[in-house]
Amino acid sequence: MTSSPSVLTETNLPGVPLRARGKVRDIYEAGDHLLLVTTDRISAFDYILPTGIPRKGEVLNRISLFWFDFLRDTVENHLITADVDQYPSKLLPFADQLRGRSVLVRKAEMIQIECVARGYLSGSGWKEYQSTGSVCGIALPPGLVESSQLPEPIFTPATKADTGHDINISFDQAAAAIGTEMASRLRELTLAIYSEAAAYAATRGILIADTKFEFGFIDGRLVLADEVLTPDSSRFWPKDQYRPGGPQPSYDKQFVRDHLEAIHWNKQPPAPVLPDNVARRTSEKYQEAFRLLTGQSL
Repeated sequence: MTSSPSVLTETNLPGVPLRARGKVRDIYEAGDHLLLVTTDRISAFDYILPTGIPRKGEVLNRISLFWFDFLRDTVENHLITADVDQYPSKLLPFADQLRGRSVLVRKAEMIQIECVARGYLSGSGWKEYQSTGSVCGIALPPGLVESSQLPEPIFTPATKADTGHDINISFDQAAAAIGTEMASRLRELTLAIYSEAAAYAATRGILIADTKFEFGFIDGRLVLADEVLTPDSSRFWPKDQYRPGGPQPSYDKQFVRDHLEAIHWNKQPPAPVLPDNVARRTSEKYQEAFRLLTGQSL
């Protein structure tokens, strides 16, 4: 992988224990805390591409910070600080890699269920509805089309997958895994967060079609963790272009997926390099989502 002043696809923090590298985030041990660094890596069809997307990591990091603050009265979160100057001293030599794209967080005992909220019928939900008339065991009205707004948002949990796609499960399956009381609590909280965020985003010209959250426990308290309501964890659609009956334009990596489909990549390694114009246009999509949601520019 490569990096340049404008693109960072892999961090290197000698002497700081690396806990994990995900598709996008590098996670380091920082004493009693964790350091989460959002790189400019991008994945598609379950493969990390060799091309980074300029400023993607900064956009994702700052959008999550925006939502953590926006939702602070609704749900506690794991954030300590995003101010690099307040990080432990051993991290300060790496400030150039960390500034703008990292957070210091409390360690949480994570719940091994992805909490997905859907307000519109798209993606795997649309595929399942076409064959069963339901999504994750929730029966939906007949006659819906792709991208239809649902009568009300639904909670559709999924199992976490270290590689490949997460697997959609029913509420009963989630309850069997983590207990009915916890599953019910997560459903209520997931839908409350989604409804609050979706109502705000709509005033900013964005429809949040669906999103996924991760929760964990810190000192026995349920907290929101990981990333929150970013273009990587959600489908953001331009409100003024919404037309049910097919796929929607979006503020995410759909531009990358469309390119990979157009070149007929067989979705097997090695993943292809993206042309500069595709990387640039994708970066612009991410930055536009940030600007619309927050009213700020990078």
